Amino acid sequence: MDKLCPLGDIPSLLQRYTNGELSPTRLVEIIHAEIQNDPDHIWIATLSLESLRSYARKVEAQGMTSLPLYGVPFAIKDNIDLADIPTTAACPAFAYTPQRSATVVQRLIDAGAIPIGKTNLDQFATGLNGTRSPYGVCRNAFNPDYISGGSSSGSAVAVAKGQVCFSLGTDTAGSGRVPAAFNNLIGYKPTKGWLSTRGVVPACRSLDTVSIFTFTAADAARILTICAGYDEEDIYSRQREGHGFDFGTASRFRFGIPRKQQLQFFDNHESERLFTNAISHMQALGGEAIEIDFAPFLEAARLLYEGPWVAERYAAIQSFFELHSDQIVAPVREIIAGAKRYSAADAFNGIYQLRSIKQQADQIWTSVDCLLTPTAGTIYPIQAMQQDPIRLNTHLGYYTNFMNLLDYAAVAVPVGFQNDGLPSGITLVAPAHQDEPLLHLAHRLQQAYSLPLGATGIALPQNTPFPAASQSGQVRIAVCGAHLSGLPLNEQLTSRQGRLVISTTTSPDYRLYALPGKPPQRPGLIRVNENEQSASIEVEIWELPAREFGSFVANIPAPLGIGTLTLASGETVQGFLCERYAIGNAKDISHFGGWRNYLRQLDNP
Repeated sequence: MDKLCPLGDIPSLLQRYTNGELSPTRLVEIIHAEIQNDPDHIWIATLSLESLRSYARKVEAQGMTSLPLYGVPFAIKDNIDLADIPTTAACPAFAYTPQRSATVVQRLIDAGAIPIGKTNLDQFATGLNGTRSPYGVCRNAFNPDYISGGSSSGSAVAVAKGQVCFSLGTDTAGSGRVPAAFNNLIGYKPTKGWLSTRGVVPACRSLDTVSIFTFTAADAARILTICAGYDEEDIYSRQREGHGFDFGTASRFRFGIPRKQQLQFFDNHESERLFTNAISHMQALGGEAIEIDFAPFLEAARLLYEGPWVAERYAAIQSFFELHSDQIVAPVREIIAGAKRYSAADAFNGIYQLRSIKQQADQIWTSVDCLLTPTAGTIYPIQAMQQDPIRLNTHLGYYTNFMNLLDYAAVAVPVGFQNDGLPSGITLVAPAHQDEPLLHLAHRLQQAYSLPLGATGIALPQNTPFPAASQSGQVRIAVCGAHLSGLPLNEQLTSRQGRLVISTTTSPDYRLYALPGKPPQRPGLIRVNENEQSASIEVEIWELPAREFGSFVANIPAPLGIGTLTLASGETVQGFLCERYAIGNAKDISHFGGWRNYLRQLDNP
């Protein structure tokens, strides 16, 4: 049997298929042989070799052109249904065999992905450490003496070791992000409701999300495009909305960081060093760091385990808990049993309290585009976690527990290694529906660090194609005159929630004129023919909500108007152009390269 080199990102595997060096059938045969030896307790159940071959033959019969995930192997956290395979939620006495796959799983299979098996987890998805399972403690991919993170422990380690290209987890309190940080992976927690939770054993049903572990942010975006979508069978499913300003691709953006006294690293100075370094990397990408008050986020986080939301965990398995609580591992049983002290009045009071906290927390979005935090302040040895399971687990949720309560989206990103070789990560956070800007920024940050993939040793691929973005709800417009940053008419953009995306130039096919008239003069940009002298002209690309575009255009006086400009990159964008009739008596100022340079020479003749 051939030894499989660890798998890497999805495009690399698809290229191997295209080159003919591998087939889906051959791949699943090799994977099946390798994962039978499972010293790290990654898997609860794996599919039989014949089942894997059956999946592989089906995708081979359909062909690559019709299947975006042709033959891509993936793992499924064992609280998510796969038809005809028992779902245990890491509790053998709870196990049942579903006839249908979860919506998200079926969408992936329909796209050509091949499920390899069900992965280990903290029982009933209650925990952030990966030690609370009767199927064994899932061990860290870099050091088996350390925790893998949880609750989606096996899903993370299966990817980190290159046994699959991606995996599904769930995330209620950080279960899709903490294991990513501890295993050098991307951990994407979508906006609640973007990925259906039909066919998922609930932890807190009103808060649960399906999460995605990948080697790259581009792969997470690729999986998102396939498995997201409204599901009428899921009462918490929601339609995707436009994401607004794409800070992830902007040359300038603002990111919030907690005040220094609110940061907690639990005596891990290496984690603190790596987070400080991450701030510098974000600034190098064009980000402006702004300290924010993290107190409302911490207050929301405490509600998850110290408030009535614990009762929702009890409600998820109430009948089973009443009959079989002795089958539940001690820390999980202790947490869920505590739910009985909460009344219906407590639940409503908790909802009111959360509403108030969210109003406070949401105020930060008026001053920042995204939030940067550590994913976890530290990591612990397995032995230490088992000796102090509740307190140390609480430490792991310091930066994660608030997320779904406040209805935010998040992406965990690797940012390097401690001196002991263990990985560390940060998390990028934004309001609901801003997932794509987060993934864009995660992609840029990942490219800047250029860390190897998981624990495979495979180099991060460069120039990875990023899936096309969905509708943003924004309009981009190129400005070349008084609407430029700092000039008199820029307020017409900023007052409409406009944001600067990038400063660039047009393609070398334009001329710029100072139109006749009393000061202040206006610039006129025209596109010229091939046989006319031409130049590249400085422009700024601004983005503003589509609902504001009409009122902005209505203020543009003749002979100026909005047309299609071509940028130096070859991209086309809407922008200011001038009618040709107006340049007859105008002054050609193209040699200045832009309106700003022309104004400078007027001020300094």
